[in-house]
Amino acid sequence: MIDLHYWPTPNGKKVTILLEECGLPYRIVPMNIQRGDQFTDAFLAMNPNHRMPVMVDHEPAGGGAAISVFESGSIMMYIAEKAGKFWPQDTRTKYAVNQWVTWQMANQGPKSGECGHFRRLGEAQGDQTYAIRRFTDEVNRLYGVLNNRLYDHRYLAGDQYTIADMICYPWTVNWKFQGQDIEEFRHFKRWHEELAARPAVIRGMAVGADLSTDVTKLPAEEQARIRKMMYNQRARPAPA
Repeated sequence: MIDLHYWPTPNGKKVTILLEECGLPYRIVPMNIQRGDQFTDAFLAMNPNHRMPVMVDHEPAGGGAAISVFESGSIMMYIAEKAGKFWPQDTRTKYAVNQWVTWQMANQGPKSGECGHFRRLGEAQGDQTYAIRRFTDEVNRLYGVLNNRLYDHRYLAGDQYTIADMICYPWTVNWKFQGQDIEEFRHFKRWHEELAARPAVIRGMAVGADLSTDVTKLPAEEQARIRKMMYNQRARPAPA
């Protein structure tokens, strides 16, 4: 059995899509990032970077003690390798997949996250005009990267649907909130619509829907508490 310490964000949904595609049994362990569950000692023992998701495989290949993995890209490689699916191991295809997984982790995820962050803040936190334009334009550039890749490839790694597609998809479903026009990227749109119709993608995206909270509807003081906890974090001191 796989335990997935999870909250319904794009980084969590990448993994649930893959688990659903592979048909592996798993259990969701809710990790309420708005409450601060990611800062508990138990969670930090699994992920010193205090970010979800974290996967714990209680039945690893070869037996032995449970294996804990953090960082969504590494988790997806682990699951795909365990299942023997969606990560071809011939050298050319393997590294075609790897480069897009790395691209997502280094570019699409962080820049889309910053775009959403500044577009949510609004004027209450001061003039965000430059930051909004900076990250909205960068996300537009990244959609262009996807669109140009998909111009002559059915999927990101080539002709096969892989973890490269699954890891990128959840960060694209909120294209409108990111200030983008999907009609500008017709090759991306074709890929997006195909993935959106896959039953396992639908199931994976729906995981944890009952856990979500609309922060904008919380009292102002609770919104302020969440912002203070989640934003502007600084280094945690090492044990004495």
